[in-house]
Amino acid sequence: MTVSIAGRIGLIGDPVEHSLSPYFQQAAFDALGIDVTYELLHTPEELVPQRLSELRRGDFIGVNVTVPHKETFFRAVDQRTPVAERVGAVNTITCKNGQLTGDNTDVHGFVQSLRDAGFELDGSRAIVLGAGGASRGVVVGLLDCGAEQVVLANRTIERAQAVFDDLQDQRILPITLVEVLEHASTASLIVNATSLGWKNETLPVDRRVLARLQPGAVAYDLTYRPTAFLATAREDGLQTIDGLAMLVHQGARSFEIWTGQPAPLDAMWSAARAARNR
Repeated sequence: MTVSIAGRIGLIGDPVEHSLSPYFQQAAFDALGIDVTYELLHTPEELVPQRLSELRRGDFIGVNVTVPHKETFFRAVDQRTPVAERVGAVNTITCKNGQLTGDNTDVHGFVQSLRDAGFELDGSRAIVLGAGGASRGVVVGLLDCGAEQVVLANRTIERAQAVFDDLQDQRILPITLVEVLEHASTASLIVNATSLGWKNETLPVDRRVLARLQPGAVAYDLTYRPTAFLATAREDGLQTIDGLAMLVHQGARSFEIWTGQPAPLDAMWSAARAARNR
């Protein structure tokens, strides 16, 4: 169904200045001639109540939500989609008649980026590094697409165990990061959902893990910046994916939720790549 909309959409987070979302989202609205402006809404914790008031009174058609507020807005919205319920976080909100509906498009973005790379999700065995908010969407996406096993490795076992307890799926194996090496040889996918290595050359896991993965395995880092993790994986002959594909595809799904129209992916990809290169 096509929905005619006009107005404001924004990105709520702290910080937001680094985000590529305004570049490719505005390009999408402009490509289809939709009269929407996409704004950065820097929102420290003390401004969250103000943002919620703005959403409820109709100042915005909808918003994206990024760190550190995805769980906060999950609790604040009036309705949530089933996938948002499973992840425990929302990154996309639709505002209508004072009611807020929360969705999670990160799961779609992650899954679609793997499908674009030709990765076979059904029956796969994966290692996910980190058990914070970002990893939960990854784990849900893998499980929903038929993964045989998801080894969830975290610095402390308690956080990994908490994800298992919440999702109650026997395919999740919670372990600590130091135990990853003994599970590497059966995995065809490893995902860095930690912040380790985003700002320096730190590897999130022992390098021997990458060398021990299945032939042709994929190494995925959720950040869209170059990292030592991806560089090392390429040196070891692995296929690599950075987070730009997930970012664009989650944004495309958000666009479709707000507008009811197919997202102009070519325009979004072009704008996202240009913005990252700058």
